[in-house]
Amino acid sequence: MAHSIAEIAKALGLQAEGDLDLVVTHAAEPGDAGPEALALAMAPKYAEGLARGRARAAILWPGADWRALGLQAALYAPRPRMAMAGVAQALDPGYDFGTGIHPTAFIDPSAQIGAGACIAPFACIGARAVIAERARIGPHASVAEDVVIGPDAILHAGVRVCARVRIGARFIAQPGCIIGGDGFSFVTPEPSAAEDVRATLSGEREIRQQKWQRINSLGAVRIGDDVEVGANSSIDRGTVRDTVIGSGTKLDSLVHVGHNVEIGEDSMLCGQVGIAGSTRIGNRVLLAGKVGVNDNIFIGDDVIAGGGTRIYSNVPAGRAILGDPATKLETQIEIRKALRRLPRLAASVAQLQKAILGEKDR
Repeated sequence: MAHSIAEIAKALGLQAEGDLDLVVTHAAEPGDAGPEALALAMAPKYAEGLARGRARAAILWPGADWRALGLQAALYAPRPRMAMAGVAQALDPGYDFGTGIHPTAFIDPSAQIGAGACIAPFACIGARAVIAERARIGPHASVAEDVVIGPDAILHAGVRVCARVRIGARFIAQPGCIIGGDGFSFVTPEPSAAEDVRATLSGEREIRQQKWQRINSLGAVRIGDDVEVGANSSIDRGTVRDTVIGSGTKLDSLVHVGHNVEIGEDSMLCGQVGIAGSTRIGNRVLLAGKVGVNDNIFIGDDVIAGGGTRIYSNVPAGRAILGDPATKLETQIEIRKALRRLPRLAASVAQLQKAILGEKDR
């Protein structure tokens, strides 16, 4: 895709200088950029890379001297990552799903396919499913019975959308994710060993045989508009009521959302986050990588949890938390400082014990 510097500047609302008719076809890191590339050098530390590369145009930090950097044109980005998002959208060649319905795709006669939708090779569309206009269903993707998928949605290769799931507009499902598999719900005729431990918070318990009985998932999954789910992530259907993902929420790869979970709008769940069943998560919550969330708790709006945090109890709105178990960020920093001092403290205590015991011997 070829764009002039003037076109990119207009589309992104950025200031541009130099030869605005210069055309670029793709973006590149400064050191790898050739004459056709737009170099992404949005901080002074990238100036050295520009000298190694052959870029004629670049996105620069405010105040940079594009002439001194050997460029013919430049765009200026006051907020670099926001500019990066716009450039990526403008220069992304996208995925070629073809057009129309591929002859190898299976579509149940009762399914409805909207105008401009694309169904790729070996995709499967189940009974009474509704695929809205301009949606794109990738190769080997499957959409089960009674599913509704909104306009401009994209299901990449190998995505599985299970029965009765409802998905809003502009949804993106990366390869291999599964929406609406059964929840992990099992019960024993008598209280299980796990229930005993949880009730008593003790490992002392009666050891007995137990058999697990499945609880079927009668609910489904409801997903709002502008949601994205990363590769190989899984959202379980609800036991009775639906699992819900609010509009604008983004899930990274390898995220697991358990049955009956409710997530608000514009939240972000990073890689390997796991949320146990029936937990409610508010709006604009950010859970960093490997955060684990207990079942049946509530996390308020605007909470930020740092990487590796384990959340066992309710978290009030607006709090930044870290650690295992999760504490306020400020508290966790003090805990970690104290942990670093423990070896020195233990040595001091040993010296005091030696001195005191020595005094008693005399």
